Amino acid sequence: MMAHIEWSAFAFERVVPDLPPVYDVLDMTTAIDPKTVSDATWTIGRYAERRAMYTAELFAGERCVHAGVDIGGPVGTAVHAFYRGSVHAVGYNPAPGDYGHVIVTEHTLDGVSLWALYGHLDERSSARWQPGDVFDAGDVLGWFGDRHENGGWDPHLHFQLAREAPETHDMPGAVRPNEVAWMRVAYPDPRHVLGPLY
Repeated sequence: MMAHIEWSAFAFERVVPDLPPVYDVLDMTTAIDPKTVSDATWTIGRYAERRAMYTAELFAGERCVHAGVDIGGPVGTAVHAFYRGSVHAVGYNPAPGDYGHVIVTEHTLDGVSLWALYGHLDERSSARWQPGDVFDAGDVLGWFGDRHENGGWDPHLHFQLAREAPETHDMPGAVRPNEVAWMRVAYPDPRHVLGPLY
């Protein structure tokens, strides 16, 4: 059994400080293209949402429940560390629909280890870090990437938490419907860190 984290005992920094107080919360349960849901500059994509949009081969036609929270905004938007920690892994996932440039960070909260994945970043984000590099809460980790470098998506950050160390710079960003109970334990709701975005 995993050690309990008392989330409310921590004051986390904003991951995307530029996020304005008003934004659209997307409903991707039936939409294939986010632009059919909203043309807003700033958007939020929900955790544990069963989505219709995962049609790329990467998802094997089965993985459709979102394991993170998406924050949509302009290309180049800065992404910050929510808490002090170190870089666990950095990499590039080039397949259509994948993360593109990604950073995975490691944190310790009252002796409990936690990892966070920041996906769909730009090339300079992954070029500036090496595993083992340390950072403080609020430090800039990277920037939203454009479609040619972020897996082919409209610019956004995929932010995901993990209770177990990933072997590489990758985590499944979507799981099968029969894996949701496991997902909620292995990949807890990012709003514990991000706050009540919706």
